[in-house]
Amino acid sequence: MELRKDPITRSWVVVGHGEEVSRPVEPCPLCPATESGQTLLRLPADGPWKVRVTPHPAPLYRIEGEVGRAAEGIYDKMRGVGAHEIVIESPVHVGTLSRLSDDDIELVFEAYKRRISDLKRDSRFKYATALKNQGPAAAAEWTHPHSEIVATTFVPRRVLYELRAAKSYYEEKERCVFCDIVRQEERAGKRVVDTQGDYVAFCPYASRVPFETWILARKHNYQFEAPRAESRRKNLAALVGRTLRRLEQVSDAYHMVLHTSPNTNVPSGHITGYWKTISDDYHWHIEVMPILPKGSRSYALKEVYFNAVMPEDSAKHLRGLEPSL
Repeated sequence: MELRKDPITRSWVVVGHGEEVSRPVEPCPLCPATESGQTLLRLPADGPWKVRVTPHPAPLYRIEGEVGRAAEGIYDKMRGVGAHEIVIESPVHVGTLSRLSDDDIELVFEAYKRRISDLKRDSRFKYATALKNQGPAAAAEWTHPHSEIVATTFVPRRVLYELRAAKSYYEEKERCVFCDIVRQEERAGKRVVDTQGDYVAFCPYASRVPFETWILARKHNYQFEAPRAESRRKNLAALVGRTLRRLEQVSDAYHMVLHTSPNTNVPSGHITGYWKTISDDYHWHIEVMPILPKGSRSYALKEVYFNAVMPEDSAKHLRGLEPSL
C-alpha cells in the first residue's frame, strides 16, 4: 500500500490497499462482550466505558515507519503512514449517535479532542480529524454506533481549498470569512436550522446536496481540540444531536466530517504560507452531507454539484422537524 499524488488535482490517493476485510455480522466486534485489541482511550477512565477508541482492524494508514517521500519520474509517492482509529460511541449495539444523551455525545467529542491532540504531537502527521459514516449508503462498516479518527501525512484537498480561501479573505479584509458567514446567516435567518449557546447550525448558501448542514461556533477558534472550547462543548453536543435527529427524518444515511486546522506542531522553519495567519483566518466546523435516495440528482460532475433543493427550503424544512429524543 502506498500514497500517490495526482499531479493535476494535487490529491493524494491510497493505492494497493487490497480487498476489503469481511465484517462478521455476529458477534459484533465493537460490543463490550466481544471487545478485543488495544484500547487507545476509554471514557470514563474508571468503571464501565461509555466511549472506547481502538485501532482500526483493517486500517487505511499504518502508524509504523517513516513517510518515505519519493519521486517516480514526474510523480510523487510516499508510504501509507498515518493513523486510523475507531471511536466506539456507545457500548449499546442498537442506536445512533443522535439518540445518545447530550452528556454522552459530549463524551464522544471529548474522545475526538483527546485523540486528535495526541496524534498532532507526531510531527509526521500534517492533519488529524474525526469523521462519521452512518448507514449502508454511506458505507458504514458496522451497524454498532461508531465514528473514526484519521491522521495523514498530507492535508486533504478540500481542507487545503478552505485554508487558501480563508487566508486570501483575511489578507484582503483582516476578518475571518467563517465568522462573517455566521454573522450574515444569523442576520438573514432563512438558512439557519437551529442554535444552541455559542453554536449555529445552518444550510450553506451554496449547498452541494439537499439538506447539507454546517455547524460553527459564533466565537472564533481555529482548533476544535483547543482547551478553551471545553466549557462550551455540551452546547455543541446538544446542537449536533438535534441537528442529526432532524436530518435522519429526511435521510437515514450521511457523512459527517470535522474540519479543524492542520497540525501546527511543526518546526518554526516550516511556518510559511497559510501557517502564518491560520489562528486568525481559519475556523473549525462540522459538515454533514446527507445521502438522499438515487434519482435526487444531487451529485458531483467534474467538481460541479447539482442540488435540486434550495438551501433556504432545506433549512425551513429542517426547522419544522421535531428533534426530540
